[in-house]
Amino acid sequence: MATSPKDTQQSTEISGSKGEANFVWRCKACKRESTASIKDAPKAYTQASPPTRQTIIEIDCRGLEFTEFRAEGEWMAKGLESSTSFSAVDLQEGEWFDYDEKSSEEVSIKDVTWEIRRA
Repeated sequence: MATSPKDTQQSTEISGSKGEANFVWRCKACKRESTASIKDAPKAYTQASPPTRQTIIEIDCRGLEFTEFRAEGEWMAKGLESSTSFSAVDLQEGEWFDYDEKSSEEVSIKDVTWEIRRA
């Protein structure tokens, strides 16, 4: 199955700048603004045997550091042999199961793990 996140191109203006970022956070104590911007469009995970670690998204962080990723929201998947599209894929529990009527087989995404690395 190939998966990809949906709706990641929301952006917010950065105060005092002409720029925008996907995430802008301002510290209430010091008023410092920190930003995170998606560098390139998210890439679909391509199944490999054995499974391999792949970069799905790169984020440029200024003044902050991500420490955890949660697969909240809707993801999409496509059947490898049938090309059936599956929407509303929920990966919060690290696995997903469904039935592909075109191939008459159960489909799944299992043992999902996430890693945050510095470039």
